[in-house]
Amino acid sequence: MLDGCVPWPAELAERYRQAGFWRGETLDDLLRRRAIERGDRPVASDATHRLSYAELDDAASRVATALSRAGIDPRDRVVVQLGNTVDFLTVFFGLQRAGAIPVLALPMHRRSEITHLCGLSGATGYVIPGHHPGFDYRGLAGDVRAALPELKVLIADELAAPSPSRNAEFPRTDPSDVALMLVSGGTTGLPKLIPRTHDDYVYNLRASAETCRLSGDDVYLAALPAAHNFALGCPGVLGTIDAGGAVVLTDIAAPDEAFETIQRERVSVTALVPPTARMWAEATAWSDEDLSSMRLLQVGGARLLPEHARLVTDAFGPVLQQVFGMAEGLLNFTEPGAPEEIVLHTQGRPLSPADEIRVVDENDDDVAPGDVGQLLTRGPYTPRGYYRAPEHNAASFTADGYYRTGDLVRVTRTGHLVVEGRVKDQINRGGDKIAAAEVEEHLVAHPAVADAAVVATPDELLGERSCAFVIPAPGVTPPDRAELAAFLSDRGVAAFKIPDRVEVVESFPVTTVGKTDKRALAERIGATA
Repeated sequence: MLDGCVPWPAELAERYRQAGFWRGETLDDLLRRRAIERGDRPVASDATHRLSYAELDDAASRVATALSRAGIDPRDRVVVQLGNTVDFLTVFFGLQRAGAIPVLALPMHRRSEITHLCGLSGATGYVIPGHHPGFDYRGLAGDVRAALPELKVLIADELAAPSPSRNAEFPRTDPSDVALMLVSGGTTGLPKLIPRTHDDYVYNLRASAETCRLSGDDVYLAALPAAHNFALGCPGVLGTIDAGGAVVLTDIAAPDEAFETIQRERVSVTALVPPTARMWAEATAWSDEDLSSMRLLQVGGARLLPEHARLVTDAFGPVLQQVFGMAEGLLNFTEPGAPEEIVLHTQGRPLSPADEIRVVDENDDDVAPGDVGQLLTRGPYTPRGYYRAPEHNAASFTADGYYRTGDLVRVTRTGHLVVEGRVKDQINRGGDKIAAAEVEEHLVAHPAVADAAVVATPDELLGERSCAFVIPAPGVTPPDRAELAAFLSDRGVAAFKIPDRVEVVESFPVTTVGKTDKRALAERIGATA
């Protein structure tokens, strides 16, 4: 196991192998096997490119060879920041073939996040698109290299370019080692890194594909970022490839474009966050596209309220699947064909028979069946710790290896989970997770801000928006939202993290132990909204 990771206990790892959850396969094995079996069958397409399984396999070898020549060695970490294009898959599988470890940044991350991810992971490389019409990634890479001058900046389409030289040969990776690193939603400061092994992630995507009944006839539309766990392996693009299906990648989730793609490509499966699902449902009232190929519409990333679940099922028919999970592991699905009561009112049942969950009170004592409590979990695809984060691990994991999810849930008599809230100080803005502490740290760097507290405010479209309460520095004019937004943008903060609302106050309410009372602040927003 890579230094800085927390391994599963040896006896538990052996139990998972004996039970057949871990089969000793790598993600590169997955592609190689399918390329042999389905060589000329289509595997991936975007707005301008289409690849067969054999072509993706060959492109992965070219990328792996180019990475080696660029000085990327096995087990090196490489931050990848690519949108939903075929290049994402060629680079991802090229890194797997080279034995390097992709650290999957999101397209909307900016200088603050990318510099942090490169530094925390010890990355030797950073992959960006050669051209993007909406953002200057080369400029961003220049800013990151100013802080990390040894970082190799690699251009995705150049890595996959045809070469007269023979592809290099690479040794096979140990399936128990780290395959990729996902970015946490974060609740305290900048994101943490979640190391996922080949053993656990292949099981994650394969069990998800089996639960969703994927086959070689399915066409999966990746409308959410493929770098996000939901669209990557739940079952996502990787689960679809393992099942022998085809993947359509797009950065445009607006109904007009998405519906046209569904009709043209005969898409059968996709995944959305609740605000987008609602937007799609409303758009069916005026759309003329044929969406009859859709058999499974996954909705996750945030809780889908029952009335919104009803809206989706009324618009698309009985295709809704609620998904509740986390990049840290545990996944829950409502089963295809489940009774309406379960589909509309629960967030699903644990994926694996080896998933262990506990619902506990503030003293870590189990609550009574059906009562609300904090969700703890461990299992064959829930890692035992974050990467290079011993202090976070001490707080986020119990002594016996349960992950503290921070979610408040109750378990129904059928074993399905209902999400009732969240313990963690995190804002879920349409599926994008915002760590309040990270934004607060940036805000207090403004010369006119003495202190800041960021809280969630309910929003009909996104579920939650963010509001920053700021105490101005003495003797200065309090900053307004426009000034703070420009300040945060200049500091390289992603746009979705910039507070939607700013309230200037003289002081913060405090709890009995002297901590800022964010619940009282949130109630104040509700009273004035």
